[in-house]
Amino acid sequence: MAAFGIQKTLDLGFDEALARVPQALSAEGFGVLTEIDVQATLKKKLGVDFRRYRILGACNPPFAHQALQHSLDVGMLLPCNVIVYETDDGKTVVSAVDPMQTMASQGDPSLRPLAEQVQQKLRRVIDAL
Repeated sequence: MAAFGIQKTLDLGFDEALARVPQALSAEGFGVLTEIDVQATLKKKLGVDFRRYRILGACNPPFAHQALQHSLDVGMLLPCNVIVYETDDGKTVVSAVDPMQTMASQGDPSLRPLAEQVQQKLRRVIDAL
């Protein structure tokens, strides 16, 4: 596990890994709402070169709805970000946010069971890659 999430390094090229992530997310009830191409954004905004790096905003609507019923401010932690980036040695890292470090750590114990369920689903997504 990485410092910020649930992580796995794949012996796959970036494009192949990036194509597999939405399929793995879908198998656990998530859809990709947003996709940010960090490499292109940094090139356009700053004129700098950066490795291929995407941020996918994944959402599982039933869990998002449950969380928002607890607190409207939980929306600051949604959607669940999943990052995909290439390493210097041609591998690809996929990492998902750990809701136990974000949502469950906000002090509301009633969110803990929901965060645990989402964490289990995201672990299965990463393990399936």
